[in-house]
Amino acid sequence: MADTDTILPILKKIPLLEELNEEDHKEIVKHITLEYYPSHHVLFHEGDPGSAVYIVKRGIVRIYHEGASSDEDQEIALLADNDVFGEMAIISEKPRNATAQTMEESEIFVLKKDDFVQLIGSNPNMASRISGEFLKRLKINLKEES
Repeated sequence: MADTDTILPILKKIPLLEELNEEDHKEIVKHITLEYYPSHHVLFHEGDPGSAVYIVKRGIVRIYHEGASSDEDQEIALLADNDVFGEMAIISEKPRNATAQTMEESEIFVLKKDDFVQLIGSNPNMASRISGEFLKRLKINLKEES
């Protein structure tokens, strides 16, 4: 289980989770684990199924599209402390649209998709708030793609 005092303020800033109440956030914290990764560790590859959401506690994570060689990789973002990624894959059934790799030793909170699905399945309030936020974000993403 993760450090509640550290993770609660971060959860409240995640667009997909910010509308939840404190009780819901505390329930999520029970299922989050803190993982330690070495520099240059690949968390997931583009095309992998979405299996977790990640929250950077400390470190830097590079999000990029893989090229034929590392010189041809296309960087999308560099994420640092308190940044969140992979959250849309928790709900959607689409594969990852980019690769994520640590750029230095990193501490990252991980919430596995199965735990998240179980949480929303047992909590109708959480399910309705998250599905509403998910639909808003999906519409925004679809507009950006067109």
